[in-house]
Amino acid sequence: MMSRIHKVLAQHGVASRRAAEQLVLAGRVQINGHVAGIGAKVGAGDTVSVDGSPLSSPEKKAYILVHKPRDYVTTVKDTHDRKTVLDLLPDLKVRLYPVGRLDKDTEGLLLLTNDGDLCNKLLHPSQQIAKTYYVEVSGFLTQETIALLQGGVDLPDGPTAPARVDSVSYCPSATSFLLTIYEGRNRQIRRMCMAVGLSVIFLKRLSIGPLTLADLPLGAHRHLSPSEVDELYKFVGTVRHA
Repeated sequence: MMSRIHKVLAQHGVASRRAAEQLVLAGRVQINGHVAGIGAKVGAGDTVSVDGSPLSSPEKKAYILVHKPRDYVTTVKDTHDRKTVLDLLPDLKVRLYPVGRLDKDTEGLLLLTNDGDLCNKLLHPSQQIAKTYYVEVSGFLTQETIALLQGGVDLPDGPTAPARVDSVSYCPSATSFLLTIYEGRNRQIRRMCMAVGLSVIFLKRLSIGPLTLADLPLGAHRHLSPSEVDELYKFVGTVRHA
């Protein structure tokens, strides 16, 4: 059975499928000694190398849920020597990459894995996976503003998809609420709030699809159980392969 080269790289834990495509485009991947092109396929007897080094056996799959604190960046390496989410983990001897991002000032649930197939499914826009955030903003959240957030907000990169606002709570100088979105643009919630005249004071992601933070402490991590991984695969409409 033949598999596309970016899928093979993801299965071996080299990178996510998107990052694997960039490796191929950069000419860093070879199949049987020849530079691979986008869409190239690999069979059972083929030898795949990255930067001249043959792929090792596929890594054991790892699925880590992290409660990210503020001041950590969601990246594997940082050129500015900032703290990354990998600094919160022990050395697990596998190459992990985050499924989506949380900006430096946002807390909350983050999933890291070396399962390129699942990562690709979870990030694909067609999935429209619900992501729920706890939001605190300065000022008063009016019914008109709630309607704008729920109906879609015009941003420079296009209008947002309909969202859901729940559990609104008011105090003299701020409003807190839960906001559920179904897409994953860069700094989307902060930009949505800014577009309707709200300034975000605090932002925390509570859930992604069936995964929740529950009682996981800030800065802590845990491995997903096999049943949770199966549930994620079922959630994105595919079957988990060993």
